[in-house]
Amino acid sequence: MLDSDLLLGFAAGLAISVVTAPAGVSGAVFLLPVQLSVLHVPNPAVTPTNLLYNVIAGPGALARHARTGAVRSPLAGLLVAGALPGVVLGAIARVHLVADADLFRLCAAVVLGPLGAWLLLPRRTRERVRPSLPRKAIVAFAFAAGLVGGVYGIGGGSLLSPVLVGAGLPIALVAPAALLSTFATSIAGCVAFALMSLSTPGEIAPDWTLGIACGLGGLTGGYLGAAFAPRLPERLLQHLLGVLALALAVLYAAQGLS
Repeated sequence: MLDSDLLLGFAAGLAISVVTAPAGVSGAVFLLPVQLSVLHVPNPAVTPTNLLYNVIAGPGALARHARTGAVRSPLAGLLVAGALPGVVLGAIARVHLVADADLFRLCAAVVLGPLGAWLLLPRRTRERVRPSLPRKAIVAFAFAAGLVGGVYGIGGGSLLSPVLVGAGLPIALVAPAALLSTFATSIAGCVAFALMSLSTPGEIAPDWTLGIACGLGGLTGGYLGAAFAPRLPERLLQHLLGVLALALAVLYAAQGLS
C-alpha cells in the first residue's frame, strides 16, 4: 500500500465523517465507493476493511455523545440487540453466498429513496402522516440493517437513521444510538471476517493498514461532526439526512444497474 493511498484514505475518512456524524451515520457507506474505485481494494476484503474503518472511527463521535448520556438510551440497546446477530450472518453470506451484491444495492435504493424524500417534505406534511415504530419493529429492522451491513461493510447506521427519523424519533436520540449500533456491529463483523479468513481461500481479511488510516481520519472527523451537532437545528439535520439518503439511493441504483 503506497503512502499516497494511506493519506487519501485518511483524508476521505475525515471529510466524509465530519459531514455524516451529526446525522448518526458513520460515513462508511460513502467510503466504500472510494475504496473500490480509487484505492482498488479487492472483493470481498473491501467489506471488512470498511467495517474496520467503523471500529477505528466510531469512538470519535461516541466520545462526544457519551458526555450527554445519549448512548445509554433504550433505543441504543434495541438497535445493538437486533443488529449484532444480523451482521454476523451478513458476513457469512458475503463470503459464502454473495459474490455480487447488486440485488442488495437495488433493494437498499428502493428503501432509501422514498425515505430521503420523506425527510425532505415540509414539517407539517410529515407530522400529519407520522408513522409509529414499535419496539419489535425496531429490533427487526436493526437485524435487517445489520445483515445488509455485514454484506456491504456499512455497519447499518446509514439505513437505521433515515428510518428512525422518518418514524418521528428526534435526531438527538437517533444519532448516538445508530452510531453505537454501527460501532458494535462493526467489531463483530471484523472478528467474523478475520476468523473466516483463517480457513477460507481468497482475500477475505481486512486491509489492516488502509482500514486503520481511513479510520483515523474518521475518528477525527466524527469527533468534530458530533461537536457541531448540538449547534445545528433539528430541521437542518433532517434535511442533511434526507439528502444523504437520496444520494445513497442514486448511488446504489447506479451501481446495481451498471
